[in-house]
Amino acid sequence: MDTLLSMRVFRSVVELDSFVRASERLHLSPAMVSKHVMHLERHLDARLLNRSSRHLSLTEIGKVYFEQCREMLDNLDEVEATVSRTTVVPRGTIRLSAPVWFANTIFTRALAAYRERFPEVSFDIDLSGRVVNLVEEGFDLALRVSHNLAQSASPSLIARPVGRIEFGLVAAPAYLARAGRPALPQELAQHAMISYSLLASGNELSFEGPAGRESVKYQPVLQSNNESLLHAAALDGMGIALLPSWQTDADLAAGRLERLFPGQRMAGGAVHAVYTSRRYLSSKVRTFIDFLAEEGGLGA
Repeated sequence: MDTLLSMRVFRSVVELDSFVRASERLHLSPAMVSKHVMHLERHLDARLLNRSSRHLSLTEIGKVYFEQCREMLDNLDEVEATVSRTTVVPRGTIRLSAPVWFANTIFTRALAAYRERFPEVSFDIDLSGRVVNLVEEGFDLALRVSHNLAQSASPSLIARPVGRIEFGLVAAPAYLARAGRPALPQELAQHAMISYSLLASGNELSFEGPAGRESVKYQPVLQSNNESLLHAAALDGMGIALLPSWQTDADLAAGRLERLFPGQRMAGGAVHAVYTSRRYLSSKVRTFIDFLAEEGGLGA
């Protein structure tokens, strides 16, 4: 049997979680799809899939082999397309990591618009809020927000700007009635601050105003790596929080939160697509990054 074809069959089975759906995509019989997977297992002398009547799952060895297989096939397709000057149709699953607050309609509209153009691409998205290891955990890319991420990223990673998200300091009317509204950024040091614990700047905020950039140190009453918790705490009047506009626009319009220092823009807010440095980037990842960067997929 053609081992390369068997690898493509195996990849489709895993991505579609079905021998039948893989057979339909590849125009093979389900029996032939099964034979290709068994050929790989005999060739490797290792079990790649756990099979039951209703479910498929990768074995530990299967997980490792699938990630390597997927990357190798993506690279091969890109090389062949470059040599033959043909276009590779993006397909497969994009494993993506992003901040918790990406769980909103702005981002889902971008995903839907991309899939309308490339319907053979699906998404597996981690919104846990943690900083993932792209290589070790098998992620294709991460969307991260930082002022200088392109300069601070690891040499093994590429950080490409794809948009901008506005951040602002907000507080509930009840908190401002109780603690007073700060008139100057320096007064934040005397206020209850709600802080995102993964900020590289630590307990310090930078502002862009008429006098240029200025920084303010503060001591948080609550810090967390989960933006949803920070948002809820701000709504409950616990203190002042720095949150993305995606999370707060509806609350500001409804009067549940109020914006502080509206004339000053917070430093930072650039969205970067972070991915591993590879000569041949898979078409699914390349087209998704291009879509976000060049077509305003994030509303930038």
